Amino acid sequence: MAGGAAAALTFLDQESRVRAGGVEEEDDAEHVLALTMLCLTEGAKDECNVVEVVARNHDHQEIAVPVANLKLSCQPMLSLDDFQLQPPVTFRLKSGSGPVRITGRHQIVTISNDLSEEESEEDGSEEEEAELCPVLPAKKLGRRL
Repeated sequence: MAGGAAAALTFLDQESRVRAGGVEEEDDAEHVLALTMLCLTEGAKDECNVVEVVARNHDHQEIAVPVANLKLSCQPMLSLDDFQLQPPVTFRLKSGSGPVRITGRHQIVTISNDLSEEESEEDGSEEEEAELCPVLPAKKLGRRL
């Protein structure tokens, strides 16, 4: 298994939408977008800033889900603790003027056939070793007086 991760750092304001994690259809890799934090940045007003994620469901219909409601005076940032999404997704500011900083990682995991074969060979050798070393019963010691 091989993988890569790129740090994502972007700003979201009233005029912009941010599309994250474009994935090609022929790509055999697994893509995961892991969000770490959303926070209001310099110049933000004391108003509710609702950040939502727009994606497609299994029927290819667009769905929008709010993920954060930030306000400068009471909750200027939100830790998402590697909240995972499957790209492609779009972030937009549903209400408020921002700016909101979005941080996270775009993880790309690929599985090669060579590595899978090596792992299966290792599993087989461990099973053989387990058969060669049987568990012996404990010896009972006689009582000494």
